[in-house]
Amino acid sequence: MVSGGALLTQLLNGLSVGMVYVLLAAGLSIIFGVMDVINFAHGEFYALGAYLAVGIVAALAGVTGGFWIALVVAPLIVGVLGGLVERVTIRPLYGRNPLYHILLTFGLVLVIADGIELIWGTQPQTFAKPALLAGPITIAGFQYSLYNYFVIVAGGVLALATWLALTETRVGIIIRGGAQDRGMVRALGIDIDRYYTLVFAFGCVLAAVAGIILGAKQEVALGMGNSIIIPAFVVVVLGGLGSFRGAVVGGLTIGIVQTFTQTYVNELTGVVVYLLMVGILLAKPQGLFGNPEWQNHGGEEGDLLTGGGGGILDDSTRRYLAIGLVGVLALVPLGIGVVYSSYFANALVINILIWALFALSLDFVMGYAGLVSLGHVLFYGVGAYATVMVTLYLTPVFWVGLLVGIVLALAIAWFVGYLSIRVSGVYFAMITLGFAQLAYNAVTKFDATGGSDGLYTGYDPTYGLGIGQVGRVDLLGDIQLFYYVVLALVVVSYLVARQMMRAPFGSVLQAIRESEDRAEFLGYDTVAYKRRAFMISGGLAGLAGGLATINSFGVGPSFLFWLKSGEVIVMTLLGGMGTLYGPMVGAGAFLGLKEILLTLGEGTPGLLGEFLSQWQGILGLIFVVFVIYVPEGLVSLPATLRARFGAGGGGSGGEPTAEATDTEVSD
Repeated sequence: MVSGGALLTQLLNGLSVGMVYVLLAAGLSIIFGVMDVINFAHGEFYALGAYLAVGIVAALAGVTGGFWIALVVAPLIVGVLGGLVERVTIRPLYGRNPLYHILLTFGLVLVIADGIELIWGTQPQTFAKPALLAGPITIAGFQYSLYNYFVIVAGGVLALATWLALTETRVGIIIRGGAQDRGMVRALGIDIDRYYTLVFAFGCVLAAVAGIILGAKQEVALGMGNSIIIPAFVVVVLGGLGSFRGAVVGGLTIGIVQTFTQTYVNELTGVVVYLLMVGILLAKPQGLFGNPEWQNHGGEEGDLLTGGGGGILDDSTRRYLAIGLVGVLALVPLGIGVVYSSYFANALVINILIWALFALSLDFVMGYAGLVSLGHVLFYGVGAYATVMVTLYLTPVFWVGLLVGIVLALAIAWFVGYLSIRVSGVYFAMITLGFAQLAYNAVTKFDATGGSDGLYTGYDPTYGLGIGQVGRVDLLGDIQLFYYVVLALVVVSYLVARQMMRAPFGSVLQAIRESEDRAEFLGYDTVAYKRRAFMISGGLAGLAGGLATINSFGVGPSFLFWLKSGEVIVMTLLGGMGTLYGPMVGAGAFLGLKEILLTLGEGTPGLLGEFLSQWQGILGLIFVVFVIYVPEGLVSLPATLRARFGAGGGGSGGEPTAEATDTEVSD
């Protein structure tokens, strides 16, 4: 029997956690509600606030009130940085599809996270709560943490002040007016862009405050931003994207549910909140409080820009180049021990091929059906887990495990697509993210999946043909048969995908991407076509996941971590979505540059070496530049450069031309 005192303690614990979520989600909601920007970097601003507080408190060691000074100064610094980020990176994207904001802020996640690691290192940091708030306090015979009371009260006051500022002040009126009709506000002579910068900076300030008050309770560590941003999105989705009231109600609800689950049903920790997220998105995609209180969704919204077309090479030349590239890849193993080590062919190139396949699978839906899946890692992880589990528990024949992984990924993709494709845009992106996070948390709960450790022991796959282990079948010296297995499967997958896109099925998908209403008017069942594309895409991702288990010698929860979805999106956009081969080029560029930076970092002494080792940040910076200036990707880079700097281009740096967006499947 649980006592009333214990229940009250857990309720207050839930409210204190929930108030941190409220501050985070309020910032996210204000930014989305006013600017239509889904800020994936919000968690990193939260972490940056905590780390700055660590630095300020340490610098003021011995000075009374260090915590309070940090609580004021650190958010202001984060706010200024947030304002600069908005001016330099986000402002050029106004008028484009909101999904580009997601892509850009994901690049910012990589930049800010690696910047934090470069400055503060990898070791966790701590800073003390103020002495004034240390220890418990007894009220009416009930003893509880004074600091937690402070978190609840301070968070509530800040949320109320924010609401009053938005609804009762002149600045708030202008911001709300700009959210409904930017053109009208500009026509009144008001520079609305300045107010947008203010909104973004203020959202970052709220995130930093949340990071500081939670950082004083627990250690400040790398990854704290990544770990909290997804629950913050759950809060926003629950309350309603862009709804301030929803952020408050959703934050407190999730905080309480999470706390009670951890205390009384620990085996469901991390699962219940994502079930809640998926359920809300399925039942009421707009959340409990609908659309933002002041936003007009009839505003500006551009299309996703695809690569292809306009390149410097014609289709025939590209076909010969592709054949030549496959030939070179077939000969790569022959250079082992002569030009490079076994690692280059049997680890790096294989890894690139597997990620190229994964990126190809995402392009199938993102580039051709216009569906941005933030949870595509779900199918990659399902394929990986099924392959390993079948090989471990049912039969040692690797092919059977791989086939089961593909079939299971196809089935789950059909199920997820059946439920989620009736919503679109950011809601579809969020629901796929919710399913992926549900799977990520679920695999840590069962012994059969290896829990949080994964299944890295005893995984000994064989072909089932009596010729030994997959990873150790040597053809000549260190040349492994698995290399050619992966190469053949990737080439075949690409050819099948290309053929499907050249068929009427692919034409209908591209018609849906260009104008779903027009495709429906022509009599096509657009939902059915998108579901089929999503299912095929899931199967290809499952194949990539199954193959990836060979090089990693098993599978673990990291195969389902949401950052992998972000990385494959980076590769797809970097290469040029809507081309099939572009994302594969993007995977090679991403992983190749990563390898070069790591090698240079290891061989370069001093600060420059440490900087080069932060490969994610450097790649994130490159990605941000591509999202802003080359959204059609590497495959369209020549045409983009010619349009900007060539004869008649003017070099004005305007939006990509319409011709560059036209695409067709090419070799």
